[in-house]
Amino acid sequence: MKALRDKVTGDVHTLCISDPWGSARLSKWTAVVGRCMLVGMSNSMGSVIPRSATLALNEAINARRAAGQDILHLGFGEAGLPVLPEVAAALAQGAMENSYTPVAGTVAAREAAARYLSRRGLRTSAEQIILAPGSKALLYAAVAALPGDVVLPVPSWVTYPAQIGMIGKRAIGVPIPRIAGGVPDPDLFEAALGAARKEGADPRILILTVPDNPTGTIAGADLIGRVCEIADRHGMSIICDEIYRDLAYDPEAMRSPATMLPERTIVTGGLSKSMALGGWRIGFLRTPPGPAGQQLAERITGLGSEVWSCLAAPMQAAATFAFDAPAAVTAHIAASRRLHATVARAAHAIFMKAGIACRPPQAGFYLYPDLEPHRSTLSARGIETSIALADHLLDEYGIGVLAGAHFGDVQESLRFRAATSLLYGRTTDQRWEALHSADPTSLPWISAALDRLHTAVQSLASPVPSAVARSHG
Repeated sequence: MKALRDKVTGDVHTLCISDPWGSARLSKWTAVVGRCMLVGMSNSMGSVIPRSATLALNEAINARRAAGQDILHLGFGEAGLPVLPEVAAALAQGAMENSYTPVAGTVAAREAAARYLSRRGLRTSAEQIILAPGSKALLYAAVAALPGDVVLPVPSWVTYPAQIGMIGKRAIGVPIPRIAGGVPDPDLFEAALGAARKEGADPRILILTVPDNPTGTIAGADLIGRVCEIADRHGMSIICDEIYRDLAYDPEAMRSPATMLPERTIVTGGLSKSMALGGWRIGFLRTPPGPAGQQLAERITGLGSEVWSCLAAPMQAAATFAFDAPAAVTAHIAASRRLHATVARAAHAIFMKAGIACRPPQAGFYLYPDLEPHRSTLSARGIETSIALADHLLDEYGIGVLAGAHFGDVQESLRFRAATSLLYGRTTDQRWEALHSADPTSLPWISAALDRLHTAVQSLASPVPSAVARSHG
């Protein structure tokens, strides 16, 4: 996995970070200054932009599988479910639409997305909606269109700091609170802003992920409210990535910052996770209401006109159907939510049984276990960092996970992200059966995968034989 590590590390320059679990171990790509992390990426034309860590790992695991290796794939955040036939029919019906649409999307698609958000408590007009080939493009455009550097919770999705660096801005990382990820710890947030400004940064944008990737948790209303109060006091814009919104196990627990700070909050989302349409690349962005939001929409569509032109017209036809949520779509998402919750909770129980710290999952299909309680045992195996831990799991147990360092976590942490969504089956028939099963963990292929995970983590947590420990001494 060394080649993957080299590609993912890239040409990144950082000033500071602190371990969100309270220790202050330095990684080789960080230096501690206060309680924040400043990240900048060289944007000279001669620099090579490394591939996304998640995509690179997925390709590496698929290459191993093609070579005959049996890999348990917990490393990629794909929803792992088949396409709903009714959505496929809507796409087919739109297949003859081969003209360019307006950059922001057709009126029908934008109105459907606006209705989708309005049903979820965010009163939205079609004029506030911009569609694009994936929310990634829209996140990039929003960061590019807004002034200032960017505050990120740490850990956070691998794409945020990469995009920020490509634009030529700096990211200010603030550790997440213990209770949930996706937001900076409000007890550290304000001090981090001051420290960043002393280092010459201009933090004016805050990215939140609700529900969160990589922790699979949902920041509660009180926590989000405190973060919004600080952001408002400092005149910051918020970009809230809500791509996992419909996969919250308890939809009532989901609270968007756009309901608290509406005039400053941008919301992004799409159909990649809730409808398992990652390869279709359907994303949306909601601008704030009012003149400032209109000006932002003009800047983003201007950028979009020169980069992606428009979301493909057939995809907009499929999006219109899905966002209007007919009964088949609603039932499909509900079944997906139940399956994700059941399997993620089963994997969480496996980690907890092995004495591994891990926040309970609340949405989607991610877990972010922390093996710090077993540091001495892992050290005896020669494992001192999250990357070494991920390499060990892949090389010794055939289990692919993504190291915490790729999410901005301290490299010497012993944390990784595990995604359970590719356990549902290798074939379309298996995935449909998992989706509609009353007890998916009893299905032979899912049960075998969970048993394999149990065996691996129990082995990792077990004392190392003295002969093995001496070999690493």
